[in-house]
Amino acid sequence: MHVGVAYADKFKQTWLKLDVPDGSSARDAILRSGLLDQFPEIDLARNQVGIFGKVVRLDTPLKAGNRVEIYRPIIADPETVERRDRE
Repeated sequence: MHVGVAYADKFKQTWLKLDVPDGSSARDAILRSGLLDQFPEIDLARNQVGIFGKVVRLDTPLKAGNRVEIYRPIIADPETVERRDRE
């Protein structure tokens, strides 16, 4: 089945389309994508994972057409960071 796997670091967005066997999980797709080798900062024990913007567990089974997203940790508290869109 066809799925996508996406990750963005500070400088680059990567979205890979790949085929995975039926019954594959989010973890299976991430491992098959090769993103863990390309971005060694990804730690699946720490980074959250989602499908189309909804956080899911790594063992969540995929459906054809799903986009698995690997999220970076938030490093700034939105309540304490000065707004950038001031006039």
